[in-house]
Amino acid sequence: MEFLVVEIQKPEDVNVILGQSHFIKTIEDVYEALVGTSPHLRFGIAFCEASGPCLVRRAGNDEALVELAVRNASAIGAGHSFIVFLREGFPVNVLNQLKQVPEVCRIFCATANPVEVLVVETERGRGIVGVVDGASPLGIESDEDAVARHELLRKLGYKL
Repeated sequence: MEFLVVEIQKPEDVNVILGQSHFIKTIEDVYEALVGTSPHLRFGIAFCEASGPCLVRRAGNDEALVELAVRNASAIGAGHSFIVFLREGFPVNVLNQLKQVPEVCRIFCATANPVEVLVVETERGRGIVGVVDGASPLGIESDEDAVARHELLRKLGYKL
């Protein structure tokens, strides 16, 4: 058994969602869930098939994001994992729809931060153990920090 760290390669302005599912139908159902959330959302999806031909399946409405998803999914190489890259939308706007996809078992992360994927490799193949999302905390939120958080959420339209 060997442990690997696979860094997700992505531009800073792109969000990523990494998950695990259980069936080849995942690629089409995730596509349908995302395309139905917003006419402005740009996305690419890749899904690592875990049986049969064991292909990296792909879909999306933005070819550059599809290719980005394929490159990252191939680097991770874990069966039944999927990766989604988003532009002109945020994970918070699509997570509930993704969680409702019957094949989706788990979401490992949904972020714009730098991400490292912790992968284990055995004789059978690869699996995702977990993720490192962003950086570790540098301190405790002050009263001023809380005010700034409240203001940001209202500025972005997530709170009234």
